[in-house]
Amino acid sequence: MATKTAVSLTTPTGIAYQQPTGLFINNEFVGGSDEGTIDVVNPATEKKICAVSEARENDIDKAVAVARKALNGPWRLTTPAERSQYIYKLAMLMEESAEKLAAVESMDNGKPINSARGDIGGAIGCLRYYAGWADKIEGRVIDTDPSKLNYTRREPIGVCGQIIPWNFPLMMWAWKVGPAIACGNTVVLKTAEITPLSALVAAELIVQAGFPPGVINIVTGYGNIAGSAISCHMGVDKVAFTGSTAVGRQILKDAASSNLKKVTLELGGKSPNIVFNDADLDRAASWVDNGIFSNMGQNCCAGSRIYVQSGIYDAFVQKLKEKIQQRAIGPPEDEKTTHGAQVSKAQLDRILGYVDSGKKAGAKIEIGGNRVNRPGYFMEPTIFSEISGDMDIVNEEIFGPVGVIGKFETIEEIIETANDTAYGLASGIHTENLKTAIEVSNNIKAGTVWVNQYNGVHWQLPFGGYKQSGIGRELGEEALFNYTQTKTVSVNLQ
Repeated sequence: MATKTAVSLTTPTGIAYQQPTGLFINNEFVGGSDEGTIDVVNPATEKKICAVSEARENDIDKAVAVARKALNGPWRLTTPAERSQYIYKLAMLMEESAEKLAAVESMDNGKPINSARGDIGGAIGCLRYYAGWADKIEGRVIDTDPSKLNYTRREPIGVCGQIIPWNFPLMMWAWKVGPAIACGNTVVLKTAEITPLSALVAAELIVQAGFPPGVINIVTGYGNIAGSAISCHMGVDKVAFTGSTAVGRQILKDAASSNLKKVTLELGGKSPNIVFNDADLDRAASWVDNGIFSNMGQNCCAGSRIYVQSGIYDAFVQKLKEKIQQRAIGPPEDEKTTHGAQVSKAQLDRILGYVDSGKKAGAKIEIGGNRVNRPGYFMEPTIFSEISGDMDIVNEEIFGPVGVIGKFETIEEIIETANDTAYGLASGIHTENLKTAIEVSNNIKAGTVWVNQYNGVHWQLPFGGYKQSGIGRELGEEALFNYTQTKTVSVNLQ
């Protein structure tokens, strides 16, 4: 009996549509090999939305096989200009469906509809950016001797396994697909099992954009089954993963123990957000609020360690609390909502566990600290003060709307404190002194430093981490190096 691969749904914003529920393999939606399914829940209501097909090892084998066939077939002969047009058409179709995609993502993920619209805009911008890069991937001629012609070619790596997280489903989809396709690779992408819906809706647009079968394949499955099958697969030439550091370590081991596939990892963070005495108090408080509570704190680069110079500490804490109190907690579909639901009960329970840990360790709750008394997985924005460096809430990534705030005196002290972490993904500095901004920026061990702003991720700017926050870079021109390998050709002219 054929597995049903679509259901009729209506989003909380009132958009009726057909939701694909199958695995997107070879330009078709198909059921999983064992007909297993995964329930998808609306985190704002705690109610089931639908069930999607679960990919298992056999399904990953099928997806990799068709991706390999496409890679060695007509896709290999496409010109860079043709690849550019495919990606650009996909971006255009996403723009035409932007409101539907945002509504689906908000329903599936729990984020406010306005935030979801911003994410969809970011996904579209990212695809357009890499459409522009497709015909600009060039080698070099290297002169070593008049009797030699030496040149390099940047060639696609091959079949790329891509594993994306649940916090920014469609934006991460675009971050992975865009550069891989621009460089001439084929893709097997696994969505997060708890937020697959917008990625599957976008998969429909792949066919409409004219991509040949097998070039982009989208599957949903559990990390320890489908994700592991991708990272261990002998037919996958490269794996890109965004998620936790613990899982990143396992993927690196899987890659090494299989075919030594190339790996890029964008992992966790515990980013410092530093406010100096001369900062604009109101503006800095707004950016710090955004830095930790954007996307309900479910952000790998969240500025979760807030450090304020002693001269303005008390005034800043008060100002930050005022900003937090202005956050509107409510249904994600409400245009006025600025703080939606956590993605799942498991994530909410994890966050509450850290809050309890902070209390037991002696930290003081300045604001928040509780689950919101309403249906759905809603958590109050929370700030702890009176912290110490040995507390779990200071050292470990919570991935929720919980920040810690501490006091510092000197530049030397805050540089040492900011770097006292296993992570190094992002950081923020708030000051009116250019010398201070540059000195601190140059000494913080993090992949991104935002000055007088936060969360300013843009598809033109490389993004990635130092230390245990990852390997390689997403976005910008640098992402293209993750999806190409260099071949040297040396011709003897004598």
